[in-house]
Amino acid sequence: MSNVPPQYLTDASGFSGFADGIFVPADEAGVIEVLENANRQRTPITVAGAGSGLTGGRVPQGGAVLSLEKFRHLEIRQGSAVAGAAVTLLEIRDAAAQSRQFFAPDPTEITASIGGAIATNASGSRSFRYGSTRRHILALRVALMNGQVKWYRRGDKIDFAVPAIPAPNTLKNTAGYRLAPDMDWIDLFCGSEGTLGVILEAEIALLPIPRDLFAGVIFFPSDEHALAAVDAWRVHPELRMLEYADRNALKLLLGRYPEIPAAAQAALLMEAEGADLDAWEVRLIDTGALLDASWFATTPKERERFRGFRHSLPELVIEMVVRRGFLKMGTDYAVPLNRNREILAFYRQRLEETLPGRYVIYGHIGEAHVHVNMLPGNATEAAAASELLDEFAHEAARLGGTVSAEHGLGKHKAKLLSLQYAPEHIQAMKDVKRRLDPNWLLGQGTIFPAKADGMNF
Repeated sequence: MSNVPPQYLTDASGFSGFADGIFVPADEAGVIEVLENANRQRTPITVAGAGSGLTGGRVPQGGAVLSLEKFRHLEIRQGSAVAGAAVTLLEIRDAAAQSRQFFAPDPTEITASIGGAIATNASGSRSFRYGSTRRHILALRVALMNGQVKWYRRGDKIDFAVPAIPAPNTLKNTAGYRLAPDMDWIDLFCGSEGTLGVILEAEIALLPIPRDLFAGVIFFPSDEHALAAVDAWRVHPELRMLEYADRNALKLLLGRYPEIPAAAQAALLMEAEGADLDAWEVRLIDTGALLDASWFATTPKERERFRGFRHSLPELVIEMVVRRGFLKMGTDYAVPLNRNREILAFYRQRLEETLPGRYVIYGHIGEAHVHVNMLPGNATEAAAASELLDEFAHEAARLGGTVSAEHGLGKHKAKLLSLQYAPEHIQAMKDVKRRLDPNWLLGQGTIFPAKADGMNF
């Protein structure tokens, strides 16, 4: 019987697995010893992050777990920080704030580790302006399967040839490896989901906290009003967040926020830097928003309340689905900006036909990346929800989008890779995997669906 504690065998989605053992090294030498022994004994290794992921990437399907929870060094500098893989985004936020700095990526789950955020190229609400984690990595210290530990700095180019793999015409994409000739090592490791090397430490960029911020939770009398506001506001450069919640999401939030206006059929969460309040007042009036019932903030305490409002949605969804005994059934698909309304209409039509009232839609609408989360109440509805997830993935790919915008594919969604990429593109990714992990031991089943022998060759 395995002696691996259960918290290492699941993630926030409810996806679960099994392992024969666990290693918790205290230093780099310990990590190298684990990897060398794994190579010698052909033992699969799954790197465990904080467990906040939603795709099963950190969930082993045999072999051993490698936890970096003891890698907790954190040093805040002017304009940057050095953080061990296990340091959480919350710890970075609080430490950086003491010198009026912040780490721009803002994933929903702030208890995620920086190692996990890098492994999945996480983003979040502020990626509307600042982009994903990849953009803010200055250097990575990585343990490789050949026994070496190296620092890779921004600008260090890979030393082997790879083809350019076509990227979707979306603002975000974390499906598979990002490949291009003469690319940076950092861009290769960031988003590779623990399948190419073990990230031990990172140097990350910090930005000055803006002096003036204006935020609002804007309620609308219809979905059309909200979508028109998205189209009108997206172009303003000072906007750093533009998030969406549909009427079902607002109903779900009522238990925590009973002050949500009864007339609200949709809401947008917005945040702007150095905002011209007079200009925003005109823009708000022009959208036909429910201004008197909307909420506005200019202080950090008020803005933190809005953050809680936004982040309550995934918390409530996960809580409800897992309590009912199902895996989290949510999308992470994004489409080109000009397809935003089209994909939303498709989602809603199929949901109302199949699971009326059993879903919520919310998320990063400024980037045409909303999350559809289905809330099945029984096994029949769960089966229908699973079919819809596949249907939605096909439609997003058909529209030129991505099947993973910010969470990665992990194991649970690895089957979607072939919807987005041609066989030759997937083979190019596998060639890179084989170069850095010849025995195919790191993260078996993550990104590439596992075969019976686990090799995926």
